[in-house]
Amino acid sequence: MAKSKSSKKISKDEKPSKPKIGERGEAWFRIIVAIISGIILNVWKVIVCILSVLNWIVVVFSGKRNKGIANFCEYWNTETYKYIRYLTFVSNQRPFPFSDIERISQFEK
Repeated sequence: MAKSKSSKKISKDEKPSKPKIGERGEAWFRIIVAIISGIILNVWKVIVCILSVLNWIVVVFSGKRNKGIANFCEYWNTETYKYIRYLTFVSNQRPFPFSDIERISQFEK
């Protein structure tokens, strides 16, 4: 008896499933993510610290906060939060650059 091969077609909306690497493999991959994202976030942190001081000076002299600087810093806040949650196994959402960059909150006046 010949076994018939069933041809399963994948629709355009359906994505092929990723091979599962398991918890142990995911733990090893988190080390790579920790190193790469950690370097990026630390360089970004220096920029955020400098911009925070500049924003503070702008607020002292002009009385207005700079929305662009605040939004840029919020992206760093969000990505750092995702980084810590990912490394502590609270979440499986990978931080930047392994996922899209996003921010949690909006600029408040």
